[in-house]
Amino acid sequence: SIHEVRILITGFLCAMMWTKIIVYKIQQCSKQRKEGIVMAVHVIDEANRCLNCKKPMCQQGCPIHTPIPKMIEAFKEGDLNRAGDMIFANNPMSLVCSLVCNHENQCEGHCILGRKGQPVHISSIENYISDTIFDKMKIECQPRNGKKVAVIGAGPAGITIAILLTKKGYSVTIFDSKDKIGGVLQYGIPAFRLPKTILDRYKKKLLEIGVKIRPNTAIGTALEIKDLFRDGYESIFIGTGVWRPKTLGVKGESLGNVHYAIDYLANPDAYDLGERVAIIGMGNSAMDVARTVIRHGAREVTLYARGLASNASEHETAYARLDGAAFEFGKQIAEITDDGPVFENILYDEEGNQTGVDEKMEQIYADSTIISISQGPKSKLVNTTEGLKASPNGLLMTDENGQTTIPGIFASGDVVLGARTVVEAAAYSKVVAEAMDEYMR
Repeated sequence: SIHEVRILITGFLCAMMWTKIIVYKIQQCSKQRKEGIVMAVHVIDEANRCLNCKKPMCQQGCPIHTPIPKMIEAFKEGDLNRAGDMIFANNPMSLVCSLVCNHENQCEGHCILGRKGQPVHISSIENYISDTIFDKMKIECQPRNGKKVAVIGAGPAGITIAILLTKKGYSVTIFDSKDKIGGVLQYGIPAFRLPKTILDRYKKKLLEIGVKIRPNTAIGTALEIKDLFRDGYESIFIGTGVWRPKTLGVKGESLGNVHYAIDYLANPDAYDLGERVAIIGMGNSAMDVARTVIRHGAREVTLYARGLASNASEHETAYARLDGAAFEFGKQIAEITDDGPVFENILYDEEGNQTGVDEKMEQIYADSTIISISQGPKSKLVNTTEGLKASPNGLLMTDENGQTTIPGIFASGDVVLGARTVVEAAAYSKVVAEAMDEYMR
């Protein structure tokens, strides 16, 4: 009957549809497996390209001197645990550094293969190793020695100090003014460059080895440094970073359409910037801002700089261009209006030397303006701690081992060096951890 024929046809069409769905799913799974294999092969191929130089320039180019040839050798032998333990012992922030370091000017920039071709992609190898072994890695710690250490600031410097001193047997408590650990890693680097799940993994690892964490606790407010000494902390580390944006000092900086990069990156979802955004500054932070703004819906994003070249790394500049950001050079900010920034055009000769400034002002029309010209430290701790001295620009004064002007108080990272890189903070903190251990012993 016609009814039976319709049932047969319907059944046949359903069977065809489900067959196509199953085939598609199988193809997708196969594709995902292939992509995983391709990534693994890529890392293995890169490791096989390493020449294992007797004088490893890559290691010399790394600010923390990661033992790259030995790491790659262990990796090629299939001993990921040994490779991971090796690089973590040298740099507790290796998982982060493998993603955010300026590799083109550091390890990879010094690879001898890069002189006539492509350097070994060291960062991919380090990330593969670190990411694979991090969660299962057991950090060996000495028995507790009964001495307590306070770490103020849960950024890369503070995390490094906490891990190194806990390994030496100290009981460490981290105090941070924010609700999550990571400092600039959490609130200053976009998630597309550094997944925040990595910081959750670091928190789990810190708690696993016995570090205590007090979030939402800013030292210098309800609690002061003197209270920490009163409560038996043998030594105090300050790694509070640089969270006060540097200002332009021009008219219009307080208008409602003007924002600072460090504030914007902390929580981009809180801002409604409109479709046209002007960014004053062209460093790495400005590139992060531009790429984040574009991902949040802005259609026209332009970065402005006084000079003739970007101050950011080559890779970060290239990524910002790829994402759709435009660049304007030779622009000196004069003021900011409700319509956007107003610039003077700097005049340069053929050799790139500044010869003057065009008297005619140029109004740029933008819905929002973001200022990204670096930042400095807040003065809370200095103002509430007698004897703790800072330089005229607010950076803490220390000796070469991180000892501040008060015995028992040490510091490193951006609050001492100014806005620098994660790997520099970790490298300096290794020196400071040894000095703190010697002081307490």
